Amino acid sequence: MATGQLFSRTTQALFYNYKQLPVQRMLDFDFLCGRETPSVAGIINPGSEGFQKLFFGQEEIAIPVHSNIEASCAAHPTADVFINFASYRSAAASSMAALKQPTIRVVAIIAEGVPESDTKQLIAYARANNKVVIGPATVGGIQAGAFKIGDTAGTIDNIIHCKLYRPGSVGFVSKSGGMSNELYNTVARVTDGLFEGIAIGGDVFPGSTLSDHVLRYNNIPQVKLIVVLGELGGRDEYSLVEALKQGKVTKPVVAWVSGTCARLFKSEVQFGHAGAKSGGEMESAQAKNQALRDAGAVVPTSYEALEIAIKETFEKLVEEGKIAPVKEFKPPQIPEDLNSAIKSGKVRAPTHIISTISDDRGEEPCYAGVPMSSIVEQGYGVGDVISLLWFKRSLPSYCTKFIEICIMLCADHGPCVSGAHNSIVTARAGKDLVSCLVSGLLTIGPRFGGAVDDAARYFKDAYDRNLTPYEFVESMKKKGIRVPGIGHRIKRGDNRDKRVELLQAFARTHFPSVKYMEYAVQVETYTLSKANNLVLNVDGAIGTLFLDLLAGSGMFAKPEIDEIVEIGYLNGLFVLARSIGLIGHTFDQKRLKQPLYRHPWEDVLYTK
Repeated sequence: MATGQLFSRTTQALFYNYKQLPVQRMLDFDFLCGRETPSVAGIINPGSEGFQKLFFGQEEIAIPVHSNIEASCAAHPTADVFINFASYRSAAASSMAALKQPTIRVVAIIAEGVPESDTKQLIAYARANNKVVIGPATVGGIQAGAFKIGDTAGTIDNIIHCKLYRPGSVGFVSKSGGMSNELYNTVARVTDGLFEGIAIGGDVFPGSTLSDHVLRYNNIPQVKLIVVLGELGGRDEYSLVEALKQGKVTKPVVAWVSGTCARLFKSEVQFGHAGAKSGGEMESAQAKNQALRDAGAVVPTSYEALEIAIKETFEKLVEEGKIAPVKEFKPPQIPEDLNSAIKSGKVRAPTHIISTISDDRGEEPCYAGVPMSSIVEQGYGVGDVISLLWFKRSLPSYCTKFIEICIMLCADHGPCVSGAHNSIVTARAGKDLVSCLVSGLLTIGPRFGGAVDDAARYFKDAYDRNLTPYEFVESMKKKGIRVPGIGHRIKRGDNRDKRVELLQAFARTHFPSVKYMEYAVQVETYTLSKANNLVLNVDGAIGTLFLDLLAGSGMFAKPEIDEIVEIGYLNGLFVLARSIGLIGHTFDQKRLKQPLYRHPWEDVLYTK
């Protein structure tokens, strides 16, 4: 066990099992105390590596994250404190691994419920190797103005209120973390403040004892007064009694053992800590208080009188000239986190992203204001979801059905088209699903599947300007532009595309108006007079029928329709639909275990 100070203003720690709040509180305490370097040198998260962004005052810093204890200790050889936030299941093993590192001097174990047999092994190893264990079941400890462990002393407001940002003259040790906060406040009110405070933890077998720390305080010149808060159960306080009797503690000790109310109960009572259970008269709070009093400690008659006892003992030391006044100063202001400042109404900040189609902040996600549960309960289909996420409104059923038909008809067009071919070649190269899908999608454009928007745009413009089919086609010819949505490599006037016929039949039956589609049919009649392959293709059918859907539903104003066409909504339908087929081709090739594709020589014209 160490015989002097555990911490200083240059102490650095390794934090095991990352928790954002306690680490940030440590860094805020560092800034409050005017430390030049952060007290957290590294973070250990098993299986993870990289950096964790946190704040050191106003500055954002990156703290290294290591995957194991050995690597972290090697990377930060000056960090000699190991703060273990692991659960009780792994706390003992990770703590032992830390104790075995030559650079680690102090291990704080926060978890409750660590098996007593494991704790005994940790204690034995630590004592044999002159190392210190604080805990298990502890909040940690603090050296005022220098270093603190995790959540010790609570919020920054509480730390400032208790003047823990600068050192005082009192050394304090307790079993309870919660009562430590209470005593820090008491000490700040009636003395010049705390120098160091330790909560050893409430387990039956703490890694270090009350007397261990009292003996340390006795060797620290800055500590002039020692305050001890024990509790009923166990016999830890008696080792302090023996130290007092043997003259090992020469500084005044003010002590109180909590739990005197236990005698009011007819049966034995288990208080909050595992060790807070009296196992006989000697373990009662009354017996311990009397033994401490007989050994020379200042022991009040009640907990309520503890503050007065501390105050009187401190004032006596001041009168004797053993304590010089502490120079007070105003600590720096800790910058408030943006989120908390916004919530409290202190600041306003611009957002970086705008979303109008979905919201995941409530109990369940909403699509365009419609809760997910309603979507499922009301039997919405894919078309309904697209109408909410793409158009931000619930379209009539015939509209959503048309959308679903488009997706079904455009899902695939065989393995030979460019998109499917690319996905197949990529799959046979052993690439992952996303790579195969993207490989196929990247071929979509003006020459393959990307003419839906252009077809809608040009047909709408021609119809709205009252151009005859002749005027429309010939004007496009003069511009050197092929009419989008007209023409097919295979289909002819006497062998129409069945997909086009299905879409037209559905629209004529269900749509209130099909004016754009009928105009496209008239254009087709004219183009067929020029060549038998200049038929209305599926791009032209979807493009014009979508115009009829938007205009005929009565739910879209003309500027909205123009914007939908301009943005590329209609090509989005083809991209969505064809993704189904591209994924299918990818799975098909992988299922068939097809080898790497190589294009045959005989299909290549080699020429100079």
